Amino acid sequence: MPPLEGIRVLDLGTFLAGPFCASVLGEFGADVIKVERPGGGDGLRRFGTETACGDTLVWLSESRNKRSVTIDFGKPGGMELLRELIAVADVVIENFRPGVLERLGLGYEAIRELNPRAILLRVSAYGQSGPNHELPGFARIAHAFSGLAFLAGEPEGPPVTPGSTSLADYVTGLYGAVGVLLALRSRESTGTGQCIDLALYETIFRMLDELAPAYQQLGFIRQRMGADTVNVVPHGHFRTKDDHWIAIACSSDDMFARLARTMDRPELAADDRYGSKEKRLAAREQVNELVSEWVGSLSAEEALTRCQDGEVPAGPIYSIAEIFQDPQYAHRQNIVLSESRIGPLAVPGVLPTLSETPGDIRWLGPALGADTEAVLTEVLHRTPAEVAALRADGVV
Repeated sequence: MPPLEGIRVLDLGTFLAGPFCASVLGEFGADVIKVERPGGGDGLRRFGTETACGDTLVWLSESRNKRSVTIDFGKPGGMELLRELIAVADVVIENFRPGVLERLGLGYEAIRELNPRAILLRVSAYGQSGPNHELPGFARIAHAFSGLAFLAGEPEGPPVTPGSTSLADYVTGLYGAVGVLLALRSRESTGTGQCIDLALYETIFRMLDELAPAYQQLGFIRQRMGADTVNVVPHGHFRTKDDHWIAIACSSDDMFARLARTMDRPELAADDRYGSKEKRLAAREQVNELVSEWVGSLSAEEALTRCQDGEVPAGPIYSIAEIFQDPQYAHRQNIVLSESRIGPLAVPGVLPTLSETPGDIRWLGPALGADTEAVLTEVLHRTPAEVAALRADGVV
């Protein structure tokens, strides 16, 4: 049995952070009911590369294992349906701007009256409290406000996007899933749900290692360093003779000594050269230049093979095309082919890997309202005639 079998999740979110949390829960057996407005649905359906079925690749991949129900909250009958769904849900996920749920009459206290066991996950740009709580924001704003964007880029260049414009959405979705699992565990002993409040920016800030204590203790303001990192060297990206890039990470004196031997330059790790971290940091440019010259004299395959033979942490810097060809990705099933409304579609696999109750992808993003009738009849016990009347009235 999947670990979340029997858990019903009501996904009221839009775009990515809250809905990604729901997707993770759905991969491990939760029944995720995605509630969308009739007509347009979640904006994620139009975000990304468009496909022949009318929804984007992002939607198809990230709305996996969800059942789509359309409900117009603006109609009394629609609000009634929503309240009934909340009453039978274990988890409710929303990422509206703070105050929207309250204006609908569905703040946490109202939800708790409907269903004391319900767990409410609230995701917003700045959280439900504080001077900024009413401000709008997306992942890019979270990257800026958290301090991450300030660190991304070359030393003399402008701040840049740290890899993915949606990073904060995914990270917050994962923290949301952790919060939901913790709340479910607590509910086993208390019998009651609780509210989880997450801000996009704070989940990114939580992952910035010693940034805060280094400033508090030393007044140190970390700057952009390109591919370098602040506390160790060499620890960066290096171009090969055949114009590829590899990453090398030496986070200790022993690792650097192994790299020096691999380079056939063991003297570089002597005490009077670069054998200690302090001396390498003081001579960062010279050390990086020595490694760059060595890597630049070799092909990517040669450099990686020598590093592997010398037990030096190193790896290729891949494009997605190279990822598709790599046997490690294939062995771990990090990319899986799933059937979709546009045919077989390659999507990221399920994480984490559980030995006894692994998650799975049962289907990819559904068509808008594809499961309205099934949910209303199975979950809310409406008759087909009642569902037809709701359709006629534009409620669903």
